[in-house]
Amino acid sequence: MKSKKKLSPNDLEKNIGDLHYAYYEDWVKNFALNLNQIWEDSSAKKFSNSKFHTDSAIVIGRGPSLLKNDHLNMLKNSNFKGSIICPDGSLKTVLESGVTPDRFPHFYVVSIEPYERIKVLFQHKIIKKYGKKIEGIFPTIASPTVINIARKNGIKINWLHILFDYKPNQPSFNQISALMVRAKKHTSGLPAIQTGGNAGTSSWFFAWKILKSKRVAFIGMNQGWDEDDSLEKILSGSPELAHKIKDSKKLEKMLVKIYNPEFQNYCLLDPIFSFYRNALLEFIYRSPKSVNTINATEGGSLFGNRVKCMKFAHFLTKYPK
Repeated sequence: MKSKKKLSPNDLEKNIGDLHYAYYEDWVKNFALNLNQIWEDSSAKKFSNSKFHTDSAIVIGRGPSLLKNDHLNMLKNSNFKGSIICPDGSLKTVLESGVTPDRFPHFYVVSIEPYERIKVLFQHKIIKKYGKKIEGIFPTIASPTVINIARKNGIKINWLHILFDYKPNQPSFNQISALMVRAKKHTSGLPAIQTGGNAGTSSWFFAWKILKSKRVAFIGMNQGWDEDDSLEKILSGSPELAHKIKDSKKLEKMLVKIYNPEFQNYCLLDPIFSFYRNALLEFIYRSPKSVNTINATEGGSLFGNRVKCMKFAHFLTKYPK
């Protein structure tokens, strides 16, 4: 009897990619259903206007360091005048902390997933309370249900393309959809960004490439698990991972433990976080020299070439604008 081939981290990354592309037709349908609204709404290109620019931007993830280090409270009580960019998963927590567009007028939420399941991220009462003062950045393949809920709660919809044509033997939907968008209102096209597979990396791209921020700081962007997180917590916190690995013992063999010498902490990387981390670090390395990326999480896995690590309190003091 032949033994089963072991599932390596690289195999898992490929399988997860295949899982996403199983929804390729749904993404195309989303675009088709969104097209009339795309022609009516604003392009995210409007934020290239200098009136929206700030020297510094803060991208706020939902990693454990955010609450552990009391960073939201520090931000709320600071004199920071730059842009606040929330990946959609952190929006509710950020608003509930008192970090709101009333306090920080340059306030954005970035969403890139095309799935209807993320509608819960936009359904909270506090989002409705502040929605009219929040600029939303959404991909042309977003779920129409998600768009309708965000719009109903007052969030301004601004469209862009996300680049995802990595599947072999598929026609370039990015090219086709771009041509269709330009057929009516947005004749010069919508901006397009890489995503790195997650809204946090997309927020970083939005900050420097569209908002033209010279400095982009991360808080709550751990891109990994805490050293003492249980296998059960890791699986429950990552549905995509759990879809492929249901046995925690298999997961344990795939976890990579790394040491962050800047903040002197260990963290665990599952195959998905390894992919996210490596992609973001590669993007940072290739970004223009004028872009300064700062890890102010005081932990996590983001360190290395072109990443400056500093305490968040230091960042707020040094770069208030």
